[in-house]
Amino acid sequence: MSQVQYSPPVTQPGEPDQATRITRMIRVDHAGEYGAERIYAGQLAVLGRGAKGDILRHMKEQETHHKQVFEALVARRRVRPTALLPIWHVAGFALGAVTAAIGERAAMACTVAVEEAIDEHYAAQAAVLGPEEGELRDTIEQFRAEELEHRDIGLANEAELAPAYRAMSRVIKLGCRAAIAVSEIL
Repeated sequence: MSQVQYSPPVTQPGEPDQATRITRMIRVDHAGEYGAERIYAGQLAVLGRGAKGDILRHMKEQETHHKQVFEALVARRRVRPTALLPIWHVAGFALGAVTAAIGERAAMACTVAVEEAIDEHYAAQAAVLGPEEGELRDTIEQFRAEELEHRDIGLANEAELAPAYRAMSRVIKLGCRAAIAVSEIL
């Protein structure tokens, strides 16, 4: 993973200003990490006692840490969390449990798809954060590296051999992108 080059945002008429963009970033990142933690909780409910249990616990612990960091940012910067947290609570767990019920490879395929969507999302955020938001950018880059680690774990654990891998990946990525879009605003 390479550092993303900073390019100052250009605000067009009708677009949010930088303060609003930062607020939306924190809101959506908190929601995303919350959802990721719930996905792993769902996977652990199904696979936690099996061979992948320790791997899933490791990834869930990192997501819990990410969520806690964004919870602190939400409080410190007085950002309203997304109103959709109750939906992400259920949807995240359900996605994790359903993919795990399909099998270990499907659970890993879910991880790969989610983490690839998050990598794109975090890279785009880091690219518009200037020196005045260096701490937030560094946090996002650190978490991005850990999300890519999760992707690599999924790939190393045969995610691509899951039934209907390509279709599952496309659907999960589409869902992630939709969740990102609505969580920024709502």
